[in-house]
Amino acid sequence: MGSRMATGPFEDACRDRLTPSRRYAAGAGGVRGMLTTILGEFARRTGQPTPSSALIDVLGRFGVGEKTSRQTVLRASKDGWLIPVRSGRETLWQLSPPFEQFLNGGEEKIYGFTAVQPVWERQWLVVLARVAEDNRPGRHLLETRLSWAGFGNPAPGVWVSTYTDRAKEAEQVLREAGVRKGAQIFLAEHLAGDELPVLVGQAWDIDGLGREYEEFLEEFTRNPSGDPLLRLALLVHAWRRFRLIDPTLPAELLPAGWSGIRAAKLFHRQHGRWRPAAMAEWRRICAR
Repeated sequence: MGSRMATGPFEDACRDRLTPSRRYAAGAGGVRGMLTTILGEFARRTGQPTPSSALIDVLGRFGVGEKTSRQTVLRASKDGWLIPVRSGRETLWQLSPPFEQFLNGGEEKIYGFTAVQPVWERQWLVVLARVAEDNRPGRHLLETRLSWAGFGNPAPGVWVSTYTDRAKEAEQVLREAGVRKGAQIFLAEHLAGDELPVLVGQAWDIDGLGREYEEFLEEFTRNPSGDPLLRLALLVHAWRRFRLIDPTLPAELLPAGWSGIRAAKLFHRQHGRWRPAAMAEWRRICAR
């Protein structure tokens, strides 16, 4: 699995409070995350400018008020996601070329995500870095960015990953956090000590992640909504989040019968079943 680090001006914004909740009216961050899902799953696929009314309609199905929806769309335009196109009295929104490219790249990451690392040569990338007590912004950046990249934190100042190709990304984070000097990055093998599942449990909250996958399985084994468009958007939005929070470890480091693998199979199965009706509904509301 390739890099998960921020690669442009859109990645951080699209992570804002990305949660599987159906209610987004409480915060603009959550609405922006949902808007990303809507634009990537529906608007990008048609290749046509999207009416404001369609975006407000879909966000409204998630309980987002019209005022908040309009503000979110306008902010997305200001941030370079969308380009306004006038059609009579109505404003349509075209994906900007950079944001469309970002969404295209995201599609491969989302639909190629299987919740397990396919190949592992039993090597670890180890980062040793301590942050001064008075450097709270640096600590937050280090912890957030390394976690996004799939690193686990088994002990203070120690970060580990099963992805040995992320050394340059880790170094970039160390530099941005202001802790590059004094930090070390190693390529290592486990030779002795406690069983590796113990290390995994110390580095990542695998039990908590497993419970979230079980909740995903419970919700999406059945139909979470009779609305075909909302149903698919909920599915994709929830799955997007797992790609960000799951370190995607090798099967041998995961519990037997790992729920993430079962969830990935369910996602692809339900997505194939639900997409035709959802796209038909999207085209209907865009043509009104």
